[in-house]
Amino acid sequence: MFNFQIRSRNRSRASVTTVVAPESATDPRIHVDLAHLQALEGPAQTLNLLPRQPARSVLAGRHSSRLRGRGLNFEELREYWPSDDVRAIDWKVTARTGEPHVRVYTEERDRPALIVVDQRMSMFFGTRHAMKSTTAAEAAALAAFAVLDQDDRMGGIVVRDNGLYTQRPKRNRRALTRFLSEIARANKKLHADAPPAAPTSLDTVLQAVANIARRDHLVLLISDFDVAGPATERLLSGIARHNDVVLVPVVDPTGEAVPESLVSAISDGELQATLDTRSVDTIQAMNHFNRERRQIINDWHLRYDLPVAQLSTAEETLPQLQRLLGLIPPSPPPTSRQAGED
Repeated sequence: MFNFQIRSRNRSRASVTTVVAPESATDPRIHVDLAHLQALEGPAQTLNLLPRQPARSVLAGRHSSRLRGRGLNFEELREYWPSDDVRAIDWKVTARTGEPHVRVYTEERDRPALIVVDQRMSMFFGTRHAMKSTTAAEAAALAAFAVLDQDDRMGGIVVRDNGLYTQRPKRNRRALTRFLSEIARANKKLHADAPPAAPTSLDTVLQAVANIARRDHLVLLISDFDVAGPATERLLSGIARHNDVVLVPVVDPTGEAVPESLVSAISDGELQATLDTRSVDTIQAMNHFNRERRQIINDWHLRYDLPVAQLSTAEETLPQLQRLLGLIPPSPPPTSRQAGED
């Protein structure tokens, strides 16, 4: 058990964070508004979510499922022309008529994308650059603009503690604006004094995904993947069987290694406690919890061949996405001097 010291009973939800903003101003590292998300349209044009990916992209890696791309619609059955590909010949019709015939297909106009963005209270946490909820909101907005820019349909699901906002894929800016507005609205409601609520389970989220993305969708799951339910794995495997699913875990540096000698107030909305990592038992317990969460995501990655594009709250969202998609080189390792300074 974590070595928490209960201080007092209140309604606070103070996160372990060094990012603090005055209430009179909106700090985009803590809360995002619609204007901030809309301003990401220009930067989003540098992203590429099309099936053909750069070699460095996580969507084209050895252990990642290659994106299916756009499907084909049957257009017509007609006589064979000398310029036709012989692989298009319909041999049954050819045998029946005595004349070679080919089946003609046209490429589907688009490949719909469904962007799932987590805005539950578990995402209202950050110790370095931004909150996990903010990083997730920016990633969802950038992906949404990129999808619409490549002339594909875009839909979304905004996950809140008290339910979901769902929007089926559409190819118009009005739908995109509604999606961004819902993200901003959910993000604004994440506060230290927000009333406690049972978090929405991943089972509920994935069932909503399955109802919309029946097949041949690109599904981006941007979340900390908290509160897995008994049906989570079954639902995820079913969705991945017929769609391209990309796991986008949003993590904080403390999720990799809990800092030593950290003393901070934390709360679940009802009780406030002191988190004291000067205790060896506390550090071991928290690191064990974080390792288990990472292991679950890694198991899904290996078992279902799902790409994992991890985002960190420690830096800006756009360059992280650009690196993950192989559009810019990976960051160089820190020098010994930089490592000492960190």
